[in-house]
Amino acid sequence: MSAIDELRQTMARLREPGGCPWDQEQTHATLVRCLIDEVSELVDTIDRGDYPHMREELGDVLIQIVFHARIAEERGQFNFDDVAREINEKLVRRHPHVFGGGKLDTSEQVLAQWDVIKATEKKNGPVSSGIFKELPPRLPALMFAEAVWKQIEKKKLPADGIVDTVQVAALGRHLSDESLGRMLFEISAACRAKGLDPEGALRLHATKVMREVEEKTASIPGLARA
Repeated sequence: MSAIDELRQTMARLREPGGCPWDQEQTHATLVRCLIDEVSELVDTIDRGDYPHMREELGDVLIQIVFHARIAEERGQFNFDDVAREINEKLVRRHPHVFGGGKLDTSEQVLAQWDVIKATEKKNGPVSSGIFKELPPRLPALMFAEAVWKQIEKKKLPADGIVDTVQVAALGRHLSDESLGRMLFEISAACRAKGLDPEGALRLHATKVMREVEEKTASIPGLARA
């Protein structure tokens, strides 16, 4: 029996009658915080280059996936094999330069092809009617803001008057990992002293930028929508 099959068998035992009361009570919703915590701990080991503990934290993230798959299997929705099969098929489908006849030489070419393939795939959820692709609602505010700006740059969306692009460029020329970290930390400390919520403030502003860019884009005839 493979290690992953042993892990799945252990999880099944924990969930079955006579297993663990805590594990039996869990749902997809109650496990969300656990997943976020485990991913955060994994990120910490990566930041520190702590490979022995990284292996442990990868296991903690893996058990969250196995846990969710087991709950879904009990409900007759899908199982772990379905999850693995679907992601494997997606990897093969999005890498025709490896598994097909094509050939790409640079990461830039790979990313461009990835976007083309992704755009042609059917979406499981509702199709976005806006110019911005749907972003995970629980994405951390910094990642959310970065993703919004990435789409503005990538699609050459009109952000003048909404974002001070001159200031953005000026900041970018002088930033480094060290200076950026210090700046963000000091802003966070100032927010704490002032009683402000930096996550909420950044998320609201990034959303405001997104909506204003959408409105501005809508007023420009012929501008392609995502």
